[in-house]
Amino acid sequence: MTTRNDTSEFYDAIARYYALFYRDWQAQMDREGLSLRSIFRNRGVMRVLDTACGIGERAVPLARLDFEVVAVDSSAGLLAQAQEIAAHFGVLDKVQWERGDLTELMNLVEGPFDAVLCKGNALPHLLLDEEIELALLSMFELLRPGGTLVIGMRDFAPFMEYRPRFLPGFDHALEDGSEFITFDLWEWDDGPPVFATQNLYIVQGKGKKHEAAKHKVIFRPLSTDEVKVVLLEIGFEEVMDQPDRAERVLIARKPLSITSSPLWLKRNERKK
Repeated sequence: MTTRNDTSEFYDAIARYYALFYRDWQAQMDREGLSLRSIFRNRGVMRVLDTACGIGERAVPLARLDFEVVAVDSSAGLLAQAQEIAAHFGVLDKVQWERGDLTELMNLVEGPFDAVLCKGNALPHLLLDEEIELALLSMFELLRPGGTLVIGMRDFAPFMEYRPRFLPGFDHALEDGSEFITFDLWEWDDGPPVFATQNLYIVQGKGKKHEAAKHKVIFRPLSTDEVKVVLLEIGFEEVMDQPDRAERVLIARKPLSITSSPLWLKRNERKK
């Protein structure tokens, strides 16, 4: 595959259901805000870039905790939902909203930031090595010296071994008495590199009448160890890895002594 993985159609289609992909959306937002505040403690974090903001599961609680937040997402549908949720909580104007993907960050926002986030398993949507490197380099460049990077992603290492086909999702009883049920069927392409296609099925209805819809999106099934290697090559230090429910969270620091990554400087030299 040589073309960019455009995920907008997938996320635009499921944006209105996005909160239902969590067991308890309100609890998820509260948990994200408090978890990130804990990570940021004693790191001098006030200005935060959320590079794949979804429907505001991080941007909204951080804004409510008085962080200065810039939120970016490539899906217009997700951004619209995020802004509605932000308005509901009275923080719409406290967040700067921008539309674009992880490879466009340098053209979308202006640093420096005290912290950059890339959670929600967004990084594995980049399929090519050069895209992954560009995204992580951009995050490095947008951070101030000593700034903090937080990446939340599924660790695909166990999946690469077993190549699961069926994965259960969520079920909710909605206010109108109908059911909302999700599950995944995954397809694996050995490449190289290996690609994984998530076929998300959404089943809705009540009684004996239900309807199903299928939405598909592609991932590069990265392991957290692979991402750690790239982070170290770029110049990040103090790289840590910790569990966070469905995700693994990588935390890294930009050195105080470095403004730009040597890889970024080499990349720009090649362009001249």
